[in-house]
Amino acid sequence: MRKIATLVAAALVLSACGTGTTPPGGGAAPASGQTRTIKHAMGETQVPVTLQRVVVLDTDKLDTMFTLGLTPAGAAQASQNTKIPTYLGPGFAGVKAVGTTQEPDLDAIRALQPDLILGSKFRQEKFYNELTTIAPTVFTELVGVTWKENFLLDADALGKKAEAQAALDKYKQRAADLKRTSQKVSIVRFMPDEIRVYGPESFSGIVLGDAGVPRPERQQLADKKDKRFDKVSPERVQEVDGDVIFVSAYGEKAAQRQAEITAGPLWTKLSAVAAGRSYVVDDEVWMLGIGVTAAGKILDDLTKHLTA
Repeated sequence: MRKIATLVAAALVLSACGTGTTPPGGGAAPASGQTRTIKHAMGETQVPVTLQRVVVLDTDKLDTMFTLGLTPAGAAQASQNTKIPTYLGPGFAGVKAVGTTQEPDLDAIRALQPDLILGSKFRQEKFYNELTTIAPTVFTELVGVTWKENFLLDADALGKKAEAQAALDKYKQRAADLKRTSQKVSIVRFMPDEIRVYGPESFSGIVLGDAGVPRPERQQLADKKDKRFDKVSPERVQEVDGDVIFVSAYGEKAAQRQAEITAGPLWTKLSAVAAGRSYVVDDEVWMLGIGVTAAGKILDDLTKHLTA
């Protein structure tokens, strides 16, 4: 009887600590320790106060971890660029691959035994229920347009919201202090099968907006509901022109396409190209970074290449 009473008492203590239970929609409960409730795109999740192994399922969350001085145990990678972004430095070289942002590898995630998974409803909603059986899972809603809100939400789940707010405030101040220019800046990205111009609600477009950088009328996308980007055919490449053009390519196939198009007569006749004001930039930063560190590197490029 004394042994049974001891077991019952132990169970009651565990129950009082709030461990071993899973609230509706809250994901897998931590095995032990204190938790905090995080509200996110899929509901509410009990997240451990002390984290040891975090898996991230989008590139913005890699940037978030780096910005906050943390390193994930595993990360999903962009489908056309299946490596850790080099701008994050050698400290991330040991991060384990767990599939792509569109198709995360659930077995690989499970093998890492994470105590938190950070993902995106926009990309991984269909995997959410299974992910929650692996570890507490927190999802942001969208990608790109809400990058600052996403940064703060992910930081909150990581227990670093105050540090994140300070980093975001520092970025905003730097963008506001950037020397103003009258040059209209075009953002062009070569994809494997298309050419895109990026508007004011894309990640890089938002950074340019924060810095007060003017954009060509074509890339303001005033008549479009989706103001992240628009497509341009090779025959209408003149539509990507501006006083300055920043160009990137998503993956090797896109880079080959970029080389073909930019060597052609339509591209070389663009006013920015003819004036020597077309610059190739890092796609990992301008398009995949989607975070404070990447935004700071975009400001570096603007400072380097734009004149008053």
